[in-house]
Amino acid sequence: MTDVSMTVNGEERTASVPPETTLLTVLRENFFLTGSKLGCDVGDCGACTVLVDGIPVNACLMLAGQAEGRDIVTIEGLANQDGMHPLQQAFENLASLQCGFCGPGVIISAKALLEENPDPSVDDIRDALSGNLCRCTGYTKMIEAVQDAARIMRGESADEAA
Repeated sequence: MTDVSMTVNGEERTASVPPETTLLTVLRENFFLTGSKLGCDVGDCGACTVLVDGIPVNACLMLAGQAEGRDIVTIEGLANQDGMHPLQQAFENLASLQCGFCGPGVIISAKALLEENPDPSVDDIRDALSGNLCRCTGYTKMIEAVQDAARIMRGESADEAA
């Protein structure tokens, strides 16, 4: 067993796990953060996407030991006492998800994009979401939600966007 310590959603966390344990397993089974999903388990679907030091990472491909000392943000870390993150709210307002399985990974990928580029083009959004597969909704409503959240995060009203 190996002890791994990391900051998860702003809180120092430690787990004792076998060396082959993935970050996704630690998040779900040790820290009970089940928002990130196990989809394909080979890094193709993006359902397990989390931010590691601000970079979107497939948690199913990262060993827990590689997260030692790093800052991890999961979907659970976006909302706060005041409510949902603007991305979460935009996805809800625009009914951008159906089953929701891909949602956490998509929203985390979009957050990374908006942190880097607060005014992304449609192509920028498509590129940022390209590692996230959705079999229910398609991507049009997701792109609209990211655009809407970007406007809100920039402090623009819906009237300014029209």
